[in-house]
Amino acid sequence: MMVEEKMLRSIARRKDDVFIRNEFAALGSEAQVSRALRSLVSRGVIVKLGVGVYAKAKKSVLSGAPIPVQPVAVLAPIALRKLGVKTFSSQLTQAYNTGSSTQLPAGNVINIGNRRINRKLGFGKQTIAYESNHKRAS
Repeated sequence: MMVEEKMLRSIARRKDDVFIRNEFAALGSEAQVSRALRSLVSRGVIVKLGVGVYAKAKKSVLSGAPIPVQPVAVLAPIALRKLGVKTFSSQLTQAYNTGSSTQLPAGNVINIGNRRINRKLGFGKQTIAYESNHKRAS
């Protein structure tokens, strides 16, 4: 059985919508897994959200192109959790939820606590911005 077929079956059986490349490492060599992932992306079964991060795909009603099954704002915290990063609501979201602000938060912002991260996550024009609790020395 080909690695691509194994991956396709594995993706169909999973309940979660986000996949990390390492989850498929047992199915074949690094080159085989990379080829299979590229093939599944080109077939529209999955979409790439970032380096080594993929999501289940569906066809867009408007364009017919493959898009993630859920918004990037929902998928990104799941992906970061799988990568070992604790995520929290952004400060603007917390202020809105507690009632101390009436302004709705705009954009996709995720608080990553005291960590620093360079990973870019997104799909198309929807990208994720990170905020941290680091205090910069001035």
